[in-house]
Amino acid sequence: MISVSDFRNGVTFEMDGKVMQIVEFQHVKPGKGAAFVRVKMKNVITGGVTETTFNPNDKYPTAFVERKKMEYSYADGNLYYFMDGETYEMVPIDKDVLDDSFRFVKENDTCTVLSYKGNVFGVEAPNFVELEVTKADPGVKGDTATNVTKPATVETGAEIKVPLFINEGDKITIDTRTGEYLGRAKG
Repeated sequence: MISVSDFRNGVTFEMDGKVMQIVEFQHVKPGKGAAFVRVKMKNVITGGVTETTFNPNDKYPTAFVERKKMEYSYADGNLYYFMDGETYEMVPIDKDVLDDSFRFVKENDTCTVLSYKGNVFGVEAPNFVELEVTKADPGVKGDTATNVTKPATVETGAEIKVPLFINEGDKITIDTRTGEYLGRAKG
């Protein structure tokens, strides 16, 4: 059990049969009346965000979310298969569970699979990936001094904006959380 007065960002707990994660919290002690805790929380299964106030003396059961590193193997229709590195077991995950950052993940990349009581509810892609540009308009000499961008397609099929000097075959680093080009890959 966790007391509301112990709430911190990132804490997960069960409330009304749902698993909630604290996004923001604020302890409020007004001049008159009892203190309370204002909380913005996210349902980890559905992703819905709600704001609620709690009595600081309330207690809720702690929810343990399992975070396991798994290697993305392949996709078959709407199912994406991940391999557990310890047991070599293949775990199928439905496409609906994957978020937008997964478009930058290629086969054999390691992701973090999130589950609660054995039910997978999310997959976190690595924060940064190095991918090869497979399609981009050719750069023109002298285009390196401006902040102008052009569309480019990377090896996973995702399209992003890159500077004009990036060409097909270049390896680039991408932030999967924002989908932004960070720079040329080293090496």
